Amino acid sequence: MGKQFDALQDDHIRFIDEQHMFFTGSAAPTGRVNISPKGMDSLRVLSPNRILWRNLTGSGNETDGHLRLANRITLMWCSFTTRPIILRAFGTATVSHVDDAAWGDLDGHFPPALGARQVFDVSVDLVQSSCGYGVPFFSFEGDRPVMDQWAADKGADGVRQYWTDRNQTTIDGFPTEFSE
Repeated sequence: MGKQFDALQDDHIRFIDEQHMFFTGSAAPTGRVNISPKGMDSLRVLSPNRILWRNLTGSGNETDGHLRLANRITLMWCSFTTRPIILRAFGTATVSHVDDAAWGDLDGHFPPALGARQVFDVSVDLVQSSCGYGVPFFSFEGDRPVMDQWAADKGADGVRQYWTDRNQTTIDGFPTEFSE
C-alpha cells in the first residue's frame, strides 16, 4: 500500500532531483487520458506544494487543452536505478504561455530553449509514494539533442507557425491556447 502526504517531503524532492525523466497525466471530462514522458531540464520543485514544468513544443498539446476543461494534473517519477520507488504528485495547474506577462519570470527558472511553449505551475495537494519493485533497471545515456536542433532549424517564427499548424486542438478536438 502506498503512503500519502499533503506535500513533498525532503527525501521526495531529492529523489525528484535525481531523475532524468518524469511523466505527466491529464484528462478532460470526456475523451482520452494523456500520459507523456518528459525529460531534458524541464522541471523545478519550488516548494513542497509547488512544481514548475516547462513544456517544450511537441506534436500534440494535450495538457493545455485538458486543463482548460478539467484543472487536474498528475506528475509521476519512478526509479530506474537503485531505490525502488514510484512517486506521484497530484494537483491543479495554471498555464503560462510564451506571450503571457508571467512567462519571463517562470521560464527564467530554466535554461534558454527556443522550443519552450508553456510553463505549467503545478499546485500539489497530494503526494503518493509506492514501491517500484516491478520497475526495471535502465541506464541514462543522455538527453536527445533532437528538440533543440529541430527548433534551431525552424527558428522562432517557424516554431510559432508549427504551434498554429499543429497545436490548436487536442486529439479529441478540444481547443488549446493556439486556437484563440
